[in-house]
Parts: sequence; C-alpha cells; structure tokens
Amino acid sequence: VSGHVGSESAFEEISQWGCAKLPWLRGFLQLDYGVASPDTFERVFALLDPKQFEQAFRIWVGGIIPAVGKDQVIAIDGKSSRRTTSKAAAAPLHLVSAFAAKVGVVLGQTATAEKSNEITAIPELLKVLDIDGCIVTIDAMGTQTKIARAIRERGAHYVLCVKDNHPKLLDSIIFADIDPRGPLTPSSTHESTSTGHGRIEVRRCTAYDATDRLYKAAAWKDVASFAVVERVRTVGERTSTERAYYISSLPGDAERIALAIRSHWEVENRLHWCLDVQFGDDYARGRIGHIAHNLALVRHMVLNLIRLDKSIKTSIKTKRLLAATSDEFRAALLGFQVPEEDEDDDE
Repeated sequence: VSGHVGSESAFEEISQWGCAKLPWLRGFLQLDYGVASPDTFERVFALLDPKQFEQAFRIWVGGIIPAVGKDQVIAIDGKSSRRTTSKAAAAPLHLVSAFAAKVGVVLGQTATAEKSNEITAIPELLKVLDIDGCIVTIDAMGTQTKIARAIRERGAHYVLCVKDNHPKLLDSIIFADIDPRGPLTPSSTHESTSTGHGRIEVRRCTAYDATDRLYKAAAWKDVASFAVVERVRTVGERTSTERAYYISSLPGDAERIALAIRSHWEVENRLHWCLDVQFGDDYARGRIGHIAHNLALVRHMVLNLIRLDKSIKTSIKTKRLLAATSDEFRAALLGFQVPEEDEDDDE
C-alpha cells in the first residue's frame, strides 16, 4: 500500500505493479483477464463493507496468532487519518485499535461513528476481541465505568489512566495519603531507569490496595488498586518531574502495573508512528465511500505480516522494499508456496 499519495495514485501504482508481476500472480490466482484497472480497484475499495472486512481481519489474526497469552498487554488507542476529510465531510476517519504490545501486532480495530468518539467505539471493539486473561490499558478518555465493566466481563484486567475528566476520583488519589483516616502504606513499589539520547529517566511506581480511599470506588467494577507513577527526567542540567495516576483491577503489584503502563505506549511508538512514517497514513487522502477505512485495514495487515516475519532482521522500510521486489520474500511473507516450474522435456 503506497503512502504519501492520494488514493487515485495508490490504485494506479497497485494496478501497474500487478501488471508487472502478472506471471507471478498467476501462480496463485487465475486472472484470465489480467489485472484490474485503477478505477476498478477504487470502486471495489469504495464499496467494500468495512465491518465485514474488519471481521475477516480478526479471523485472519486469530489464525496467525491463536492465543496472545496470559498477562499480554492490550493497548487500546485511537488514531485519526488527518487527510481523509474534506470541507464537505464532518471529520476524518478515526480508528480505535487494539494493539498486542508484546507481539507487536494489531488484533482488531473499529471506526468511531460520525458525531461520536472513542467512548462508544471501545466497548464495540471489546465485544469482538478474545482478551481473556489479558491486561487492557486505555488512556484517560477511555476511563469510564462502562468500559471497565466491559473489560472485566470479557475476562481481562484493566489499568486505566485518571486525569481531569474525573476530577473527584483524581483528587481522591492525589490526597489519599492525607485522608482523615491516616497516612497510607504502599502495597508495593517499583523503580526502573532508562538512558539514551542524552537523557536519564527514572520511573517510580507506587501501588496501593486501599481502594476505600477512592471516590465512589464501587462504580468501578472489581477495582483492586490504584497507582501513582512518577517520572523524573534529566537532560543535561535540567530535571523535570511528572506524575500520572491510575486505577486497576489488578492487585497492588507495582511492578506488574508499571509494566502494563509502560507497554501501553507501544501503541504510539510501534503502531501510530510506523503508520505515519512508514506508510504515510496521515497523507492518505481516500475520501470516496469506504476507501480510507479499507486501506487503513490493509495497512494494519501489512504491518502485522512484517512484524511477524523473523526471516531477516531489518527495518520495516527494507522489508516493504523486499516485498515489492523479491518474489521469494513476498511469497514467504504471505505464507504462499511458490509453485515449481515444469522442466522442459529435452526429448
């Protein structure tokens, strides 16, 4: 899937590539009439039902990754494809994706409805995912009692960020230690340090089991702990400190909660950043029918295939180049067996 181009140019490139690789493609497809024209590709992607395509995507992911494993962190976050809108359209395409941080692949996605947001899209996505035994992380927008309940009903745990959209809950965490009932003793603490690019970052996670200090704790299904994460970053002679606050259905295990929180940012670094930089998602301008949505799903499929390939250790950019040029690598990436050519009879 080409990036940094409009949908018309993308379909032109797809069609021309198909014509150039027609003999190879006929090893797997009949193609009696050759490769479709760019206009045909455009019409098909515009008319293809994205909900059915998403369902097929999830079935395909389930086939290549039968189980993501217990305690796998599933980071749920949304991303807008900025140029998939126009003056006549209300908003660009916004997909909410579920990203398996350890495996590095997209498990599923759903688009937010027009005039809606992630709060309504996340429960719909949770309904179709197999997340039993996993840990679901969501940023502050997804910190909603209905979403917490939906996660627990699917057999998963949650770690949810608390910010100003729940001011009383946030205050109850910030001031938990000065409650009239007396100071708190942490259930556990965990500290880690990372260095690189001229900076040192120390992360301290302090977890508490005292959910009775939380504002309306009963509203959060199976809430078992809350945590405070402090990040102290030093760059040269300048030091900055920031704090973040979380509630969780996990017990007050600071190391486990800290790992889930840190893993959540994989969705930004390994999914959203890659889609923008490697696939030009923010430059994609599919605005007709369901083109933008369906091409976004194709990009997720390609990224999954590349991430799961362990045949060579190289960049996503290089693997995309090899997939476009090397018939052998492309066949292996897609899980195809290259048909053997018949040997000529010398007699």
